[in-house]
Amino acid sequence: MITPDDTTRILMRIEHAMGACTEIEEAAGSFMKILAGELPHATWVGVYWLRGRELVLGPFVGKETEHVRIAVGEGVCGTAIAEGKNLIVRDVTGEENYLACDASTRSEIVVLIRDTFGGVLGQIDADSDRPAAFDHTDEMLLEAVASRLAAFVRRHGGAPKEADETAEA
Repeated sequence: MITPDDTTRILMRIEHAMGACTEIEEAAGSFMKILAGELPHATWVGVYWLRGRELVLGPFVGKETEHVRIAVGEGVCGTAIAEGKNLIVRDVTGEENYLACDASTRSEIVVLIRDTFGGVLGQIDADSDRPAAFDHTDEMLLEAVASRLAAFVRRHGGAPKEADETAEA
């Protein structure tokens, strides 16, 4: 559970990082490092950018994943895009189309990154090795972080160009 004080502290760190970054991927990487350090129940946290009908992995903190590209509608991440909503999965073992990034993952949260018109730019994805690790307080925090990342993207000329390689933050 993320307390209001936690949220305030984390968002202050995010705002500070925004001021120090000049590139979108740099900001996204900084945000993911902050989240990884502040969410002890998260074992992996990263950004996927929407490119047409595919999600492309951006900066992340955690174990490497083979899922660097995910089709819309595939897995929890692709389903969130297809349904146009955030998803909290309390137990990934009960999901038919779950894409296992790590055998130890038990729960996941996906929060959409939206532009000012409601269009989806991408998503913040977090995994945990604990069942039911994420709740509405995590969702509210990640929505606030996603909003700040969207604002950074807007100020810096739109979504980042697709990189040749994804990189750990």
